[in-house]
Amino acid sequence: MRYTPPTPSDLEKLKQELKLSSAQMAELFGVQGGRQWRKYTGGETPREISPHLLFFAMARLELDAETIDRVLARMRSIGATIELDKP
Repeated sequence: MRYTPPTPSDLEKLKQELKLSSAQMAELFGVQGGRQWRKYTGGETPREISPHLLFFAMARLELDAETIDRVLARMRSIGATIELDKP
C-alpha cells in the first residue's frame, strides 16, 4: 500500500469543516483526547496520521450505523472488546 498522509493543515481544515472541537476530533479518530489530537495538527514536529486512524475516522463519517455495527460485531466475534462511546 502506498500512503501519503494529509498535512496538519488538511486535518485542521477538516476539523473546521466538521465544526468539531479537538476533543471531538480525538473521539472521531479514536485517539486519547484533544491534547493527543493536537499532536497531529501542530507543534514543531507534528505527527503523521496513520492510514488506519484515517480510515477509521472516515468510515465513521461515511458509513451508516448499521454497517458500523456489523463491522464492530465482526470484531467482537474474533475476541475484541470495543465500545465506541467509552473513553
